[in-house]
Amino acid sequence: MMRLFHSPGSCSEGILLLLEEIGAPFEVEVIDLKQQAQRDPAYLAVNPKGKVPALLRPDGTVLTEFPAIALWLARSFPETGLLGDGLEGEVRALELVDFIVASLHMRGFTLFVVPQKFSPDPLVQAALVAHGRSEAAKGLAHLSERLGDQVYLLGAFGIADAAAWYVLSFAKATGTELPDNLSALHARIAARRS
Repeated sequence: MMRLFHSPGSCSEGILLLLEEIGAPFEVEVIDLKQQAQRDPAYLAVNPKGKVPALLRPDGTVLTEFPAIALWLARSFPETGLLGDGLEGEVRALELVDFIVASLHMRGFTLFVVPQKFSPDPLVQAALVAHGRSEAAKGLAHLSERLGDQVYLLGAFGIADAAAWYVLSFAKATGTELPDNLSALHARIAARRS
């Protein structure tokens, strides 16, 4: 059985969504980031990077990083159609996942939500917040353009939508304005069975 090491409200929400979509049995172990549980020696033995998500696979190996876990899940359960068709479908899905994780999450929301992770200086923190907000706004505008009037980012629900799910949840939690089509995407994903 798979076990997801997960912190509610973090990017691991997208992996939890994918696991629910797949429907295979799994367990969840909560890692409380606010209590610094990711630095606990027991968790570091599982994931020395000290972050979530991490997925313990049925063979006993651990996989980390959102894009890698999402790809493995989609490839391991191809009947779910989470990756798209053929090489072109896969690379377009990975292109969007990488953009969402690396640009929107890390260069956008992380900088303006937790600037203290990068500097103790209040002036530097203020600059990080401003830069992060700007990057998040640019990234959301790009994502909105990419979605257009489609139901999901690549037509059918897939790994890119799971990545968008957690970033759009960040936007809502921080009061960041969303374009109408992204707000509707978030609502559609929230209404899914999973």
